[in-house]
Parts: sequence; structure tokens; C-alpha cells
Amino acid sequence: MNLIKQLDHLNMTVRDLAQTQEWYRRVFGFQTVEAGFQDGQPWAIIKAGEAMLCLYQRPDLRFVGRFERPLHGVNHLAFRITDRDAWLGIVAREQLKLNYGDHTDYSHSTSWYVEDPTGYEIEVALWEGDRVVFEPMDTERSQPSGS
Repeated sequence: MNLIKQLDHLNMTVRDLAQTQEWYRRVFGFQTVEAGFQDGQPWAIIKAGEAMLCLYQRPDLRFVGRFERPLHGVNHLAFRITDRDAWLGIVAREQLKLNYGDHTDYSHSTSWYVEDPTGYEIEVALWEGDRVVFEPMDTERSQPSGS
């Protein structure tokens, strides 16, 4: 049964809301669709295509990067693209630093990894033929063996 259609949105705390909104607008084409204040701090919902991010400004928090965190957490979020040349043009225009040596080739896709102004890592994924080719795994064989 496929109950989930797609990921609806991701909530993120950010250091500087205005800077983050502008960066996501320039790099990925996000537009602000709703905004307000909560506990004296600004927040905004930004949207590009069907993807939404809910951003909450919290300059008092210390960002803990993916390799620093001692607890469970999100390692990165990923956006799927369909136009390699347009993406590489944005990388050049914005002078984005690409992590892990430019790009990573997987069996059916290519990914680039960048960081937003707060430090969140973002994977930009280009699937061959714009088609996700994973097949469901046999869940009995895919489980780690117990000791």
C-alpha cells in the first residue's frame, strides 16, 4: 500500500531568516508563501514546485553539523533536479562550494552536495532519465542480522 504521496515539508531552525530565504530563492527558486512571528522570532514557509520548507529563525542556537552531532538527526535534505546545465550555471553564478570533490556518481544518479547559510547540507540529485529506479527490497533479506 502506498499511503504516502510525497514529503510535504521540512521544518528547520535557521540563524538568519532573511539571509536564508534569499539564498534558497537565488539557488533553488523558492518563494515565500507565508510568514509571521512566533515567540518574538520571524518564521516563513517557502515553496518551490511541490517542495516546502518551514523556516524558524533561532539565532541563539548553535548549529551542530552532520559529523559533530552525538545524537540522532537529519544528515541532509535532497532536492531532485532535471537540468544539469542549469544547476551547474547556478553553482558557478553563486560560487557554491561543492562538498566531497565536486559531484558523486551513483549507479543511477549524480549528486552534488552544498551547504545553506546556516550549515545544513543539501544534496542536489539528478536521476538518469528523471526516473527513480529503486525496486522494493525483500524485507526479510534486508534486515541486519542479530547477535
